[in-house]
Amino acid sequence: MPESRPHALFSFGTLLDEQVQKTLFGGPVPTAPASLAGHRTRPLRITDPAVVATSGLDVHLILERAIGSSVPGAVLRLTDEDLAAADEYEVDDYVRRRVRLSSGEGAWAYLDAKPLRPAARLVVVGDSIAYGRCDPGGGWAGRLAAAHIAADETAHRVFNLSIPGSKLTDVAAQTPPLLAPRLPDTLLVAAGINDSTDPEATARVPESLAALATAAEAQGARLVVLGPTWLDESRTADYEGLTFTEAGALALRATLRAWCAAHHVDFVDMWEPLRGRPNLLTDGLHPDAEGHALLHRRLESLTT
Repeated sequence: MPESRPHALFSFGTLLDEQVQKTLFGGPVPTAPASLAGHRTRPLRITDPAVVATSGLDVHLILERAIGSSVPGAVLRLTDEDLAAADEYEVDDYVRRRVRLSSGEGAWAYLDAKPLRPAARLVVVGDSIAYGRCDPGGGWAGRLAAAHIAADETAHRVFNLSIPGSKLTDVAAQTPPLLAPRLPDTLLVAAGINDSTDPEATARVPESLAALATAAEAQGARLVVLGPTWLDESRTADYEGLTFTEAGALALRATLRAWCAAHHVDFVDMWEPLRGRPNLLTDGLHPDAEGHALLHRRLESLTT
């Protein structure tokens, strides 16, 4: 029986080298020319001596977004064992994520481990916290937009499509048709704290995330999932007819983290910046301006 090679991995660098393939996979693997639109490469200094010894190079390439550019390379057809070996070979500056090739085929590729560093055009979707309720400055998303656009006013864009009161099922239904006109390279999903009030809604989170992942990949965008923020349940036991509890929010957080880990999707934990700081929540749930500034600082760490 022929060996199963279920994985398509796009490579543009040292994984195409014959010696590297011999070291990692035991020999050459089936390869076909391919390209990745909307990207270019930049050099990355490698300090891991084992990786340098394998490739013979201390400078590799890493992808960054660039509308109108294209990166030539090839698709490698890999077994489960081959893919695990490739994961082990790549240094911590890279993570394996889904991309859509110029041909329309979906594939794995090794991208920048900091998901917002290579981003140019971001779409933000979520609920009232992502919308910026209770902060005249526009919340963490408004601060992210200001800093992002200031860094490159010509190429950078941020579109905040968050709607107060939304659950992830709403976001998954509403988002796909809104993406194409905005040409996003990154879809930032602020997973709704509203889902934590209903165990049935929490149970549907994986289905909603899968739909959003499909929508993102169809646009060639990277999916980044933000976990819930800490809440002060002493003030949210009866919040506009809903009951927000720390246990419910933590269950949602665990579900999001587990799904993202299983599907190689970026998960950003937003819990810690506000944990145990009820003075930064205007009503036990929504951060004030200082709280949003802390959340933005957490996201800012993913841009440099």
